[in-house]
Amino acid sequence: MANLHRTMQARDPAEEHRASTPLELFFDLCFVVAVAQAGSALHHAVDEGRVMHGLGAYLMVFFAIWWAWMNFTWFASAYDTDDVPYRCAVLVQIVGSLIIAAGVGRAFTAEDFTVVVIGYGVMRAALVCQWLRVAVEDPSGRATAVRSAVGLVALQCLWVGFLFVPPELRGPAWAACALLDLAVPVLAAQAQTSWHPGHIAERYGLFTLIVLGESVGAAALAFQDAFALGHTAQLVVTALGGVLVMTALWWLYFSRDAAVLLTSARAALVWGYGHYMVFASSAAVGAGLSIVASREEGQTEIPEALASASVTVPVAVFLTALWFLHRRSGGTAAPVAITTALVLASTFTPAAVPLTGLALVALVTLRELQHANTPPTPA
Repeated sequence: MANLHRTMQARDPAEEHRASTPLELFFDLCFVVAVAQAGSALHHAVDEGRVMHGLGAYLMVFFAIWWAWMNFTWFASAYDTDDVPYRCAVLVQIVGSLIIAAGVGRAFTAEDFTVVVIGYGVMRAALVCQWLRVAVEDPSGRATAVRSAVGLVALQCLWVGFLFVPPELRGPAWAACALLDLAVPVLAAQAQTSWHPGHIAERYGLFTLIVLGESVGAAALAFQDAFALGHTAQLVVTALGGVLVMTALWWLYFSRDAAVLLTSARAALVWGYGHYMVFASSAAVGAGLSIVASREEGQTEIPEALASASVTVPVAVFLTALWFLHRRSGGTAAPVAITTALVLASTFTPAAVPLTGLALVALVTLRELQHANTPPTPA
């Protein structure tokens, strides 16, 4: 049971056994609705031949999803009091995430981001209240809290202004607003707050599992359609390839202890920001598996290479982004580069998904053999 009210003080970054709370897990599960909507909308856009439009809308919408999640996660790591006011604020943020999910369709079909910006505003309003509470109750974090609250309000005003930008200028306007949004935590020194390395690593790992879970669902639907439509052999091979792909991505992501990489404020910012590409590419793989299955079922007539690229390109992005995040933990870039090249080359074959899966399995096997042959670090 939550306390009625606790003083919002910074949590101990060395706290033992710090784990995600049930409220944080509930928050993530609500966010998966928006992730699923973005992946589904990307699938339909590619099916209809609107590839560049769909990709642009997907990256913009996913930025809103990822950035809202990230703001909540880092704040909670430093200031989760789990009292009634805190829980109520988080529930308001959840409502905002559902509003964002409701606006994904219009963002893709009509380039209308009004509902997404409204959802963003609801989430920001709750987060601003949280930061203002820190400013009042935690003198040591007051400067960061005030700068964060002011920055969030200013950027929300810019996002509202973005809705009135002419369509031909919307791309540059979005990029400018996004870059300014990314600058707020840096200027406010949020990375100097008492976030917990183990907690942050776990939170990112759990959200990665949720995003990968969306892609596993796409593979399951391919199995279902294979037996329902009688296209058994080809779709089963694709579905099995999809399972290999998702399992290998999971294995690679969790092959390193992320907590030991979060050793400084700079490392934390690189880790947090770099996950935009990890999350976005993971969700895009699921959409790509659905696109490949749709083509094999005869539901779309897009070129085979385009359907294959909807899987191989996000897998290549995932590998590159993950290597960048893990690069300080040792190992050479050559195996990742070779695997990425093989994955991209498989785009132009009739069996892109299973070949991608096999290439990833080979990389996982090499990683495990290297790990087994690495002598343990002396205590």
